[in-house]
Amino acid sequence: MIKKFGTAQWSGGLQDGTGTISSQSGALDALQYGFNKRFQDEPGTNPEELIGAAHAACFAMALSNIMGEDDIVPDKIDAKSTIHLDMSDGPKIVKAHIEVTIKADADESRIMDAAGKAKEGCPVSQLLDCEITMDAKVA
Repeated sequence: MIKKFGTAQWSGGLQDGTGTISSQSGALDALQYGFNKRFQDEPGTNPEELIGAAHAACFAMALSNIMGEDDIVPDKIDAKSTIHLDMSDGPKIVKAHIEVTIKADADESRIMDAAGKAKEGCPVSQLLDCEITMDAKVA
């Protein structure tokens, strides 16, 4: 079993407090986050952005793997996952939308089939308890 971790520290109240997040690898090292960064337009990171980045990365790797099982090596996969946070009944993630452009020397239907499998099968997609949609295109 592989285990990876991230850490967070928070000080103060919800709206006036501040926090930092770090990752085991050190790629994130005491990165600032807070209420205004999450719910308003203040620059900085927030949990939804980080989930989106993790989802996009996981999806791209899963897609590469699935394509490889069909003897297709992608030249490039550009993936973006937009996380939708609904505030109407308290904050809840309700949707993750993947936009992906795939460049590979293979039949488009095979590539699109692999993308559909990756959307459902990547570990982060499986973790998310929300609707997952996708717009995929072959370049």
